[in-house]
Amino acid sequence: MTYAETKQHAHELIERMAPGQVIAVVTLLDAMLDPASRALANAPFEDEPISAEETRAVAASKEWLKDHDPISNEEVLAEFGLSPKDFERMGSTPLETEPRAPGL
Repeated sequence: MTYAETKQHAHELIERMAPGQVIAVVTLLDAMLDPASRALANAPFEDEPISAEETRAVAASKEWLKDHDPISNEEVLAEFGLSPKDFERMGSTPLETEPRAPGL
């Protein structure tokens, strides 16, 4: 089957689907075409061993949460004088790869 025939066949199959099936297929296609979803799907599995220190830190944090409310991202940002909007802006602002020397 040629590419054009395959694409036409896909259209024909979609036309035969129930509405719920179409929604599922569109969701799948969106995920396949979304760069972030694609990057996550292709990311290597985290197989680095967890150290004893990391295990203790996780256990300590879980123990702390038994008697304390979680600290929100907004509270942490406020400690640095930042708002969630500041944080979003910082995340979308590209960093310079290397500092430039004066006059360059």
